[in-house]
Amino acid sequence: MNNWFKRNGIHLAVIGIFLAICFFYLTPSFQGKTLGQSDVIGAQSTQKEVNDYRARDTTILWTNQIFGGMPTFQIWAPYPDNITTHVVDIIKTTFPNPVDTLLLLLVGSYFLFIVLKMNPWLAAAGAVAFAFSSYNIILLVAGHSNQAFAIAFFAPILASIILTLRGNYLTGGALTAFFLAMEIRSNHIQMTYYLLLSILILMGIEIFHAIKGKKLQSFLKALGFLAGATVLAIAVNASILWSTYDYGTETIRGKSNLKASAKEPSAGLDKDYAYQWSQGVGESLTFLVPNAYGGALPSSEPISADAATVKVFTDKGIPADQAQQYAQQITSQIIPMYWGTKPGTSGPFYFGAIICFLFVLGLIIVRSRLKWWLFGTVVLTLFLSFGRNLPFLSDIFFDYFPLYNKFRAVESILAVAGLCFPILACLAVQELIESTDKKALLKKLYIAGGITGGLTLILIVLPGIFLSFRTDNHTEMVNYLAQALKGDNAMANEVGKAVISDRTALERADAIRTFIFLLVGFGLLWAYLNNKIKAQLLSLILFVLVLVDMWQIDKRYLKESSFQEKVEAEQVVQPREVDNFIAKDKDPNFRVFDAGADLRSDTFNPFFHKSVGGYSAARLKRFEELYLNQFTKSINHDVLDMLNTKYIITTDQKNGSARLQNNETACGNAWFVKSVKYVKDADQEMQAISSFSPKDEAMVDQQYKALAEAKPLANDTSATIKLVKYTPDHLTYQSSSATNQVAVFSEIYYNKGWKMLIDGTEQPFFRADYLLRAANIPTGNHKIEFIFHPASYYTGEGISLASSILLVLLLAGAVFVELKKKTPEPQPEPVVAKTATKKTK
Repeated sequence: MNNWFKRNGIHLAVIGIFLAICFFYLTPSFQGKTLGQSDVIGAQSTQKEVNDYRARDTTILWTNQIFGGMPTFQIWAPYPDNITTHVVDIIKTTFPNPVDTLLLLLVGSYFLFIVLKMNPWLAAAGAVAFAFSSYNIILLVAGHSNQAFAIAFFAPILASIILTLRGNYLTGGALTAFFLAMEIRSNHIQMTYYLLLSILILMGIEIFHAIKGKKLQSFLKALGFLAGATVLAIAVNASILWSTYDYGTETIRGKSNLKASAKEPSAGLDKDYAYQWSQGVGESLTFLVPNAYGGALPSSEPISADAATVKVFTDKGIPADQAQQYAQQITSQIIPMYWGTKPGTSGPFYFGAIICFLFVLGLIIVRSRLKWWLFGTVVLTLFLSFGRNLPFLSDIFFDYFPLYNKFRAVESILAVAGLCFPILACLAVQELIESTDKKALLKKLYIAGGITGGLTLILIVLPGIFLSFRTDNHTEMVNYLAQALKGDNAMANEVGKAVISDRTALERADAIRTFIFLLVGFGLLWAYLNNKIKAQLLSLILFVLVLVDMWQIDKRYLKESSFQEKVEAEQVVQPREVDNFIAKDKDPNFRVFDAGADLRSDTFNPFFHKSVGGYSAARLKRFEELYLNQFTKSINHDVLDMLNTKYIITTDQKNGSARLQNNETACGNAWFVKSVKYVKDADQEMQAISSFSPKDEAMVDQQYKALAEAKPLANDTSATIKLVKYTPDHLTYQSSSATNQVAVFSEIYYNKGWKMLIDGTEQPFFRADYLLRAANIPTGNHKIEFIFHPASYYTGEGISLASSILLVLLLAGAVFVELKKKTPEPQPEPVVAKTATKKTK
């Protein structure tokens, strides 16, 4: 044990430093405070019904809280038979949010750099550079916890693959299976997909060198272990992946149901929607100069009192405080400081001044073939991040690569580049340390310094060469400001010019900051190559410099003020008077429509009601199509009725207060219709519900005609059907009729898990009115149940359990083999010594 501590003491010390960094950077988290994360609030509204049942120790896999109803697979679902679930629970129980994710980012990437055989302090510098890449910190602030968690496993997965390729098959394979299983458990398929693209490039380079070096057999053996590890990681997450796949085909990422009137592509996301958050080509300069494009939108930074925009107002005799307030309002709402093409951004992708310098140096001096993998990955991810701004490559991927058109916010692929930059940067330093020809490297250091330093100097002295500091719609913004200033065009133009000046000043200030770090970094490497300092001190100083650089920039996005007391966070959404009134209604399952809310991004109403709208990027395709066709031009009241919309909230135009309207024509939870009308396809069905009487007639696709006419339909005015017991994934109705009836249930149709029982016997049901359930109900009194029991989840959990056991055994075997390798074999006593002893006796 003592030997183990001696061998690993430095690594334990580094991890201790990482813990200290997390403590000082995220001190409020250790004080019980929480980040006021906007996306977390949205998630909480989505999870409202799920959490209510969890509080009663009941798990539900379906919720009616948003969009009329949807599975909870992409909201929250337990996966108790998956070993990674328990690992995640341990991590999150041990460390507060977001300390757990930041620590994983640090330790996971440190592991990668150690596998790449770097000294601990250089590895620590690389780990800090990746973990504190501004995008990762911005994700933590925004509450994209699953995405950040997935990124945290990029590095250990790559480390495990490299171990396997080096011939450490069992340990590398076992670790690949474990870390990949954790990656998949993060349930952010988009980030996993982007990592896979990088791995494919790595494998292409490795197979080329295996063939060239006549080592194909060992490569294929490693590939076999990696393939087995991948299969095992997928099997461990069988219930997650199977459920996600099943559900994904029915969401906005699946095929369109409409054809003639389709407003979206036949499969996948709408391209404009997918490309909405595309990295501007010029915005890549933010890798080096963070505020090259003005920072965040909306900006969280107060405008400087000596800003040009403020001066415009003070020159007009307006008091300084008021002038600053006007300037802040204008640069936040009308002509923002951010001047890129994204509809909004929480901040730029900043990789670090010294890291960018070392990356360029790495392209020049690194001899390892890993350089070409890293360079290829950076080029691919950079071009794909441009999306609509450089579409020729993105369109090829969007149109032809499997799954690629399921993802939005293409700029997020730069998270992979955010890891490649520090890897190549540290490989460059490692090359300097290991090289014996320091004079040759000194010349190349000057070249790398000249490239990055020269570019930065241009951005200080003549930034207009690369940057215009104007948005494409600058004139429209100025015109809008002129209207706000009551037609004062001269003043508006003056303010518009001042904002451009302030953007330039903001960029120049950061460029000067970058240049200082470049000078210090260059001087540090120059001192090493001229034998002024030792390698260990070089790595240690580099670690400190990278930490200071990244820490300062990241504090622009994650501040002390970003945290709040948990009590305050829980009270961030307060009910209105109308919400309190609706809460008195004890009907277990009705819906509320807020005419003043955007149905597809309503994060407020689901906190208090089962809402027609909601917030989810994985909403059902049929609901999306219903929204586009029945709610965008005007509100179809017939559709509100069939959705059992019992209350309608409107906004008073005079004072902005919420007003409540009781919808007397809501159809209820279930009802018997007088007639069934058949349509030939989804387009006709959508057209049919544009104007109809949902209480009296059901619009049914002709594919269900046999089910709807299973028994003759006869009118019975005394027939009744009502909901008698409600659980989101188990609804019970009681029916009574003297004749056979067709019932329509105001519940969303989803055929991958729902089953209907009549008096305990499973019976078929079908779709009506485009997205509701309907069924043929026989004569008499009957108990009707809808139960959600998806095979993808329950059968998948069985596969997960068996695979989890296998993974644990594999990891245990790898640990046993590694310990056996390091345990010295007992040496027999020398024969001479024994002989000498006998002679003495």
